Amino acid sequence: MSPLVLHTRVATPEDGAGLAAIYAPIVRDTPISFEDVPPDAAEMGRRVASTLERYPYLVRSDGKTVLGYAYATTFRTRAAYDWSFEMAIYVHAQARRYGVGRSLYATLLALMRHAGYRTAIAGITLPNPESEAFHESFGFRPVARFAHVGFKQGRWHDVGFWQLDLAGEALRPEAPPRPWPQWKDEAEVEDLLAEG
Repeated sequence: MSPLVLHTRVATPEDGAGLAAIYAPIVRDTPISFEDVPPDAAEMGRRVASTLERYPYLVRSDGKTVLGYAYATTFRTRAAYDWSFEMAIYVHAQARRYGVGRSLYATLLALMRHAGYRTAIAGITLPNPESEAFHESFGFRPVARFAHVGFKQGRWHDVGFWQLDLAGEALRPEAPPRPWPQWKDEAEVEDLLAEG
């Protein structure tokens, strides 16, 4: 696989099959996701549509196959949390180590920074040194660990949370960040996607 032919774009519900193909073995074979049953293509398509009502949902593709995806989602629902978001990423097993994840995360973080979000949060099932190192390479720092909160594959698992400050104390917002449909067509968004 050549990185020169890869591109990052906004996901569509029609990407459901490609997303499901990436996510199914993670659900089925690992404790990384706490879901028990892999969602099918239709369900993944519904999740894309639902996410895009408020947040970006990105895929990295070679033009034919979805190799990875990343998205933002609500951290918590109370209004004071509106400047924070949780993010997740999944990369096809055969596409790891080609910069797919790095490109997706860099683009998603740039988009969320552009929109005025302040704090990115990532939850990681532990132990997962690869994911921990990946997040820390972007500047995320561990802020919490919850012991024995998930039971999967016959054992208890801890979950850690990593946090990245996107704006600092200088951010004094007049209003919460706008939902994705209100800023998805801005020229800066097109530029950031092209850079990914």
